[in-house]
Amino acid sequence: MTTLPDRPNTALLVIDMQHGAVDGSHGLAGVIANIVALVARARAEAVPVIWVQHSDDRMKYGSESWQYVPELVRQDAEPVVHKKYADSFEATDLEDVLAERAVGHVLVTGAQTDMCVRSTLHGAFVRGYDVTLVGDAHTTEDLTAYGAPTPAEVVAHTNLYWKWQSAPGRRGDTVETAKVSFAARAAGQAS
Repeated sequence: MTTLPDRPNTALLVIDMQHGAVDGSHGLAGVIANIVALVARARAEAVPVIWVQHSDDRMKYGSESWQYVPELVRQDAEPVVHKKYADSFEATDLEDVLAERAVGHVLVTGAQTDMCVRSTLHGAFVRGYDVTLVGDAHTTEDLTAYGAPTPAEVVAHTNLYWKWQSAPGRRGDTVETAKVSFAARAAGQAS
């Protein structure tokens, strides 16, 4: 159970599914299909969908590389959080957006696994949230030329280590798209 009082709700975060972050990424078609399915389920269950959109020198605000992939379409009522750092909470209004919706549990999807996804997992966790990573709904690019593990290994390792995260009053977990539950969580309840 989250350490944030009076926050029983869950939200779905869609992080940086932008051309400049995902074009050519590992298993992209499957990741997009899983996020599309999660967004549709969240909307059907009146669960907040929060879109996170990164900008920097490589993905300039408003450019083609900054745009979300066409399969993922934000509805006007769904908030978008603009960020410039890997952690979606850093120097953004994400915390306010979640507080307004009484969210204490976030489900994390998106890109890049080893940058913005991982930073946001930890950023949410240290701020008191229960944090579930959707294991088949995040991706990363191939950085093996720089000494990184393969994208499949990065995704698998992140899924493994996040499944066992815990701290006083909160926990992390990793689940597949088909096993995601948006139901309000009680103390000690898994995703």
